[in-house]
Amino acid sequence: MDYLPNIFFIILLVAGIGFFVMNVRKLSRNIKLGKEVDRNDNRSERWKNMAMIAIGQSKMVKRPLSGFLHIIVYLGFIIINIEVLEIIIDGVFGTHRIFQGYIGSGVYGFLIGTFEILAALVFVAVIIFWTRRNLSNIKRFLSTEMQGWSKKDGNYILYFEMVLMTLFIVMNATDTPFQEAGIGNPISQFVAPLFNGFSAATIHTIERSSWWVHIIGILIFLNYLYYSKHLHILLAFPNTYFANLNPKGQFNNLASVTNEVKLMMDPDADPYATPQEGEEEVLPEKFGASDVTDLNWVQLLNAYTCTECGRCTSSCPANLTGKKLSPRKIMMDTRDRLEEVGRNIDENKGTFKDDGKQLLNDYISPEELWACTSCNACVEECPVNIDPLSIIMDMRRYLVMEQSAAPQELNMMMTNIENNGAPWQYNQQDRLNWAKEE
Repeated sequence: MDYLPNIFFIILLVAGIGFFVMNVRKLSRNIKLGKEVDRNDNRSERWKNMAMIAIGQSKMVKRPLSGFLHIIVYLGFIIINIEVLEIIIDGVFGTHRIFQGYIGSGVYGFLIGTFEILAALVFVAVIIFWTRRNLSNIKRFLSTEMQGWSKKDGNYILYFEMVLMTLFIVMNATDTPFQEAGIGNPISQFVAPLFNGFSAATIHTIERSSWWVHIIGILIFLNYLYYSKHLHILLAFPNTYFANLNPKGQFNNLASVTNEVKLMMDPDADPYATPQEGEEEVLPEKFGASDVTDLNWVQLLNAYTCTECGRCTSSCPANLTGKKLSPRKIMMDTRDRLEEVGRNIDENKGTFKDDGKQLLNDYISPEELWACTSCNACVEECPVNIDPLSIIMDMRRYLVMEQSAAPQELNMMMTNIENNGAPWQYNQQDRLNWAKEE
């Protein structure tokens, strides 16, 4: 028996999975650059969110056409890849359709037949997606942030899926014993006649070539995920689990600010007291965020999970009225800056060397941040519970509390509140004059 193909397959499998694991570690490292935040409360509700949103696709179907097509592609691609387990076993041990002998021809035929139907549906859905993305002039696919790599990346994924589904059908259609059995081939039986007139050796070569290219394509696709917006295939599950469960519109208080306020309100506290002997003076934490390392790890997970679908931007009132803000771009910029920081760490042997850049200004402008109305439409629309607003608010905090760089209108309001106890520019004693008017 010739073991060379098996050895080659094992080397290929180990290399493909090994490279994927290396990238997963890099991904985990980058996410952990964020600040710590506790998201281990209400575990039952978190599991429910993950089941309903990530697995059940409950938020996708709010837009019925794209939601239904996405479910077909999602279920089809996941279920069809159960067959990859058989391919791996066959490749390692040199067998052929090993599951058929273990589970029986009837059950095996039903499973493969189901896979073929799903593969055909996925192929059709992907063609519709390609048409919508490239020919239908849908506004959310034509934004400035969707030019260049972002546009190409979305199409590459669709091409990948079309090729993999085609290879699966061709592999079955040219498997002569499988076709002669007449079970499990509801789609491939109509493709098999295309190969009539080919010699048995040629048909076998096509079947083996399709088998090899199929598994190589899956390994390439697996490793392409790290560089693609389709990383959400993997990260949607932890992202929905660790999503913020607080009511929308409820913002967190900065602990450092809370402590300062308590200190001011404590009549026995001495704000000028020096640290006691043996204690080190703790430097105050930066207010808000100017770079990705100032964000928490869930926000960085959000950035990697974003699939650039644009539902957030298409529902953003600021964007709809022509303002510069795009919640999708906020997430894309955060991910791009995080990737840049990660490469910096890799190039400098595990430590970050200041590159003179930051997320604020170099990637996201104050104009974008101040255009946000904090309405939470982007958070509500996201199919996987990403929260662009939290990043916007943290960067606003930095502008206001670290740089005193709020817009003039806000500065006037805050000055009035400080001096008059109200946002309006008149004396506190005159606040109820309107009630006396006849």
